[in-house]
Amino acid sequence: MSLRTKLLWLYVPSLLLVMTVVFGVIEWRAHSAAARDLTQRLDAFVATSADVLAAPLWQFDDALTRQFVAVMAQHPDLRAMSVVTVDGRPVVEVGETEAMQADIDLFRVGRIIYRGRDTEIQMGSLLVAFDEDRLWVALRQRLVSDVVIATIMVLVLMTLVLVTTGRLIFRPLNRLHQAMIADPEPGVVRHVPVSSRDELGEVIDAFNTMEGRRASLEETRSRLIDLGILMGSERNPRRLVETVLRSATELCHTDGGTVYLLDEERDRLEFGIILNTSLGIRLGGDGGDHIPFAPLPLHDSDGAPNHANMATYTALTGRTVHIPDVYDSDEFDFTGPRAFDADNAYRTTSLLAVPLTNRRGEITGVLQLINASDPRAGTTRPFDESEISVAQALAAQAGVALENQLLLEAQRRLMDSFIELIAGAIDAKSPYTGGHCSRVPEVTRLLTEAACEDQGPFRDFDLTEEDWYELHIASWLHDCGKVTIPEYVVDKATKLETIYNRIHEVRTRFEVLWRDAEIEECRALLAGAPPGAAAAAREDRQRQLLDDFAFVAECNIGGEFMGEDRLARLQAIGAQSWTRHFDDRLGLSQAEDLRLQGVPPQPLPVRERLLDDKPEHVIPWPGGVPPLTADNARGFTMLAPDDQFNLGEIYNLSVTRGTLTREERFKINDHMVQTIIMLESLPWPKSLRRVPEIAGGHHETMDGRGYPRGIKAADMSIPARIMAIADIFEALTAADRPYKKPKTLSEALKIMSFMRNDNHIDPELFDLFLRSGVWRRYAETYLLPDQIDAVDISQYQRA
Repeated sequence: MSLRTKLLWLYVPSLLLVMTVVFGVIEWRAHSAAARDLTQRLDAFVATSADVLAAPLWQFDDALTRQFVAVMAQHPDLRAMSVVTVDGRPVVEVGETEAMQADIDLFRVGRIIYRGRDTEIQMGSLLVAFDEDRLWVALRQRLVSDVVIATIMVLVLMTLVLVTTGRLIFRPLNRLHQAMIADPEPGVVRHVPVSSRDELGEVIDAFNTMEGRRASLEETRSRLIDLGILMGSERNPRRLVETVLRSATELCHTDGGTVYLLDEERDRLEFGIILNTSLGIRLGGDGGDHIPFAPLPLHDSDGAPNHANMATYTALTGRTVHIPDVYDSDEFDFTGPRAFDADNAYRTTSLLAVPLTNRRGEITGVLQLINASDPRAGTTRPFDESEISVAQALAAQAGVALENQLLLEAQRRLMDSFIELIAGAIDAKSPYTGGHCSRVPEVTRLLTEAACEDQGPFRDFDLTEEDWYELHIASWLHDCGKVTIPEYVVDKATKLETIYNRIHEVRTRFEVLWRDAEIEECRALLAGAPPGAAAAAREDRQRQLLDDFAFVAECNIGGEFMGEDRLARLQAIGAQSWTRHFDDRLGLSQAEDLRLQGVPPQPLPVRERLLDDKPEHVIPWPGGVPPLTADNARGFTMLAPDDQFNLGEIYNLSVTRGTLTREERFKINDHMVQTIIMLESLPWPKSLRRVPEIAGGHHETMDGRGYPRGIKAADMSIPARIMAIADIFEALTAADRPYKKPKTLSEALKIMSFMRNDNHIDPELFDLFLRSGVWRRYAETYLLPDQIDAVDISQYQRA
């Protein structure tokens, strides 16, 4: 029920009561007036009638008396009338004679007196009773008119009262009611104007005050929510600490403050950031000046807790501490703040220290605020309860957010350590890769920075902080697939090398043939051959063996191109035979035994080729299925050979260029396949999902002739094309590869310019590589002095 309805319910009974009283008064007045008028008429009627009837009675003319009475009986107010002689004889009676009682108001007895010239004689009596109904008829007529007039007056009066009351009460109450039930928009303060200084005005004043507090609390809550969102999205712990302190100084209206971070390992509080608005001080945080103050120890040299300092006390106990005035408190040692005041002409008054806690309730730091101020008066004052509550809420949010960021940073450092550990293990696995995995990221970073700053072809290229981290990981893991390459394949310096260089086995066979030549000489002598002829035959044979072994050894080095004539001679040498007397199946590993299954053993002694390709030299793929086929799901175009390895001696020595067979070359190149497979199998977050694409594309070429997918430049991201250049430049200039001499800068850039011309690397990126001087900055740090020669980049730039 509304207040207006309640007031109306109050006014209606009051109105009825007033009208009842008014109507009663009116009725009483009307009744009195009517009764008085009727009484006057009755008295007049009696007097007049008595005078008229005196004559007939004097003459004792009863008939005439009756006639007179009949005429008088026509009076409208007459109820009963009777004429009685002096001796009590009734002469005439009309009407309701029984109603003529002495106790009724409208009954009169009049004397009938005959008045002569000199005498007055009573002839009888006249009894008259008037009808009271006539009184009420007149009364009603009078009452109706009075009531109508009174009702109109009362209604007009009450209407004026209601209108006036509505203006004085209902309108302010209605405004107050509408304001109370309204749902204000964020940031809107409801306000009701005060129209009077009575109790209602005090109520409205109280509402306006509470509304101001509500709006202030709502704004604080909204800012805390926004701050929580901001802190949750911040990825830089230093910026997070600064955001926390700046927000605390604004919300709590302070002149500044400090955030201390707990260093558990060193048992101390370290300064994270210091702000002071009036002095313009900004130390620490993200981009602030260096903090010159020493950390605060939590315990002294004896292990006693440091409760003398307000911040360390809060960190040790987890209690919020409020000091209204530093100079009136001896609770803590405030030597430091007082010395600061003296040095900076400052006045430290109120201090508030709140612990920063993580989700497990563990203390991670302290938020300390200085000098709460009155925004209106601009004076320093103690902190009030609402500001302390806000600081505690903010500290709780900040503690959790800071823990999250520290955990993320720790996880990132751990992840970076694992990545660098993997890269270092790959580099340490073989001296032939040296520090390749750790130096490629540096070239990649330098060239990417140049691309981000370029105002030419790459003016629209830029990286976010997350993109940079993605590139950092990709560059460190670009060769992670090399862990799957057998070490002897990576390190294969000769054609016959597996776990060891098998040229020693071949040489032993030549040694056997050398002994065979000597044995043949002895046999010839025993058979009676001339000594000179036998010796000459032996010398010719041994000379041929020396020459043949030297040729085989030369072929094993892989430094010469193997033409048809050299291959034919190799076959001829390998066709020579030697006698094996020992079982070649003794002392074998399980894997070697498996490779000999299906190969029948030969009876000893047995003649074998000097260089041979045996069935057991062929190592098939596990399960007999190559790992890459034309219909592979990842789109690799680099198809696998039929066998995993072929260790055949003639097969390996017949490699036309270098030392690697087709199978071994695939195994080397397969590191890119394995890199992509390994990286794509990891659950990368959204910000790092391009790591496999960037890391797995540095052996692709711009014309699609690269591997493992044979994609073209249009299908490669700019970071992937940058890494291709970085990988090549590092490999050409690396000085820690035992199998080759490092290139000078001019040699490396010349080779890369040819690769640019052949559309092997991105032309625009290579031109940027030259223009920006990335090659020079890298060389100054990583190249040997004698590698840094004079370079004229115009010789290598496109015309």
